[in-house]
Amino acid sequence: MNFVATPARLSSASSTFEAEFKARLHWSAEADTAIEKVVADILADVQQRGDVAVLEYTNRFDGLQANTLAELELTQAELKAAFDTIPAKQREALQAAAARVRSYHEAQKKASGESWSYRDADGTLLGQKVSPLDRVGIYVPGGKAAYPSSVLMNAIPAHVAGVAEIIMVVPTPRGEKNALVLAAAYVAGVTRAYTIGGAQAVAALAYGTATIPNVHKITGPGNAYVAAAKRRVFGTVGIDMIAGPSEILVLADGTTPPDWVAMDLFSQAEHDELAQSILLCPDAAYIDQVQASIDRLLNEMPRAEIIAKSLNGRGALIHTRSMEEACEISNRIAPEHLEVSSTDPHRWEPLLKHAGAIFLGAYTSESLGDYCAGPNHVLPTSGTARFSSPLGVYDFQKRSSLIEVSQAGAQELGRIAAELAYGEGLQAHARAAEMRLDKI
Repeated sequence: MNFVATPARLSSASSTFEAEFKARLHWSAEADTAIEKVVADILADVQQRGDVAVLEYTNRFDGLQANTLAELELTQAELKAAFDTIPAKQREALQAAAARVRSYHEAQKKASGESWSYRDADGTLLGQKVSPLDRVGIYVPGGKAAYPSSVLMNAIPAHVAGVAEIIMVVPTPRGEKNALVLAAAYVAGVTRAYTIGGAQAVAALAYGTATIPNVHKITGPGNAYVAAAKRRVFGTVGIDMIAGPSEILVLADGTTPPDWVAMDLFSQAEHDELAQSILLCPDAAYIDQVQASIDRLLNEMPRAEIIAKSLNGRGALIHTRSMEEACEISNRIAPEHLEVSSTDPHRWEPLLKHAGAIFLGAYTSESLGDYCAGPNHVLPTSGTARFSSPLGVYDFQKRSSLIEVSQAGAQELGRIAAELAYGEGLQAHARAAEMRLDKI
């Protein structure tokens, strides 16, 4: 079967552009009410019955026949065995990618993740203590696809941050374990791993069971049930984000081979029918060339049907008046992945304020960032890059303020605090400060 993909053709000069543009971007993050009801029941059941409930749901949804939850724990020996049995080229690629991801996050930790303090002239010490979280859970998707890269991107920054215990959960429908995922867990330093998934896995991590200890934060992508569960347990534990469909925006000046850009658009469209791929370009003839590349290359792709549905439903090729306007539109979209496919990407980068990750230059394909460039591939979606950041070392640390007031410092600060406390009607606050004032 031949598939056809014709992303919407828009022009910023058109009088109908704003309406068409907004309609193309629209995506609702609201969870289906039926999913919410199922997830709420699962969370409550796991919270009440623990291991028994997790085991029942896992056996039902993944087609397993385990008798105890302990049977679903992957030992370190099994992770090591998976690493030893995958092809040598995969082992080398996994280790090389892990080394780059670790190197980037080590640099990130040095730049922003250290404790600090200073003393005032009166001897008062003020500062910040940075501590790793004690225990985190990482969710790794399983089933339709396996994502060893997700293991690296979630576990390595946690490891670099100093998290003592990293617990991985990964569904294994029909008991099929992906060796590359297990090998990635071994390389990334996962402490414990369980072959469970879905809302029951999120519940087990959040609330704890007799077998699985509760964690302090859950990160990693999943399906609608996983997303709904993470939303509901937030507050009991921390979460990274509620991710929407994957996105790519290519900002092109018309100098990159059109086949490259077409394939970059495919690279996100193949994830999901709801994924979004957009091209912004001031050269109408070049947009025609990219469409021709789409037409020619589409049916060579194994996931052509998904790509076609994604591009037809949510894709767009947008003709802009200029590269400057393209940058403005990009900022309005705030995409997850932003490629600046230009001979001079550093000319445009200062104009780009909102994106999960910015890929500079024609040779910097988004797929390199997904796997091995180094920066994290867990990125904000659905316009949340306007106020959110990529997953990083800082997501696995917490900060405590340090305050040590000297006797001299207490004289000045005490008077200030007492005055404000009386103004708020909090006399005990004021008296506590005044008691430390030197007697005159």
